[in-house]
Amino acid sequence: MEYVDLYQAHRYDYETPLEETMQAFADIVRQGKALYIGVSEWTADQLRAGHALARELKFQLVSNQPQYSALWRVIEGDVIPASEELGISQVVWSPMAQGVLSGKYLPGLAAPTGSRATDEKSGARFMKRFLQDDVLTAVQKLKPIAEQAGLTMPQLAIAWVLQNPNVSAALVGASRPEQLEDSVKASGVVLDADTKSAMDEALAPVAVTDPARVLQSSPPSRP
Repeated sequence: MEYVDLYQAHRYDYETPLEETMQAFADIVRQGKALYIGVSEWTADQLRAGHALARELKFQLVSNQPQYSALWRVIEGDVIPASEELGISQVVWSPMAQGVLSGKYLPGLAAPTGSRATDEKSGARFMKRFLQDDVLTAVQKLKPIAEQAGLTMPQLAIAWVLQNPNVSAALVGASRPEQLEDSVKASGVVLDADTKSAMDEALAPVAVTDPARVLQSSPPSRP
């Protein structure tokens, strides 16, 4: 491979001056190794500062890769408005909230054997915030909404994310081919206003929306 279309940095690096990071990106673009540059989990202020430097250095900062789902909406307050202002789009990860929005985790019951929630190597610790009975109870309220829309639970969750006009793509994971075959059917689905409103109402008590949580996504130091 001679070049990549998009090269994204993983999290904000507090131990390296931003000017140094952006200069490295500029060198990569000038060398023809990447066409465009993106970042991951940056705050609105970090995106503005990075975008300004990118313009000075004559390359395009085009994407941000944050966590985003109907349960984790922290980018809506500041990051998305700033991104729309700057011409940056979101390539989001975990649109199904680590699989919780699939509906397979039930309140009051142990996680299914072999599921991600039982495997520490597959990120079980990242799921703990979603594996609370109040969250799981709220998620179960989505089942009739999905059925009414003619969708599976994973399709509903992914389609919800893709309805945001600032989201250009959703990164999905799968442990079996049939899971991926199901998920990709969410592409092109348009949820009507009633469906989106019903989802928001069901999850409102448990969805995380605090914009300040974005700042906690990048570690203050590297191991």
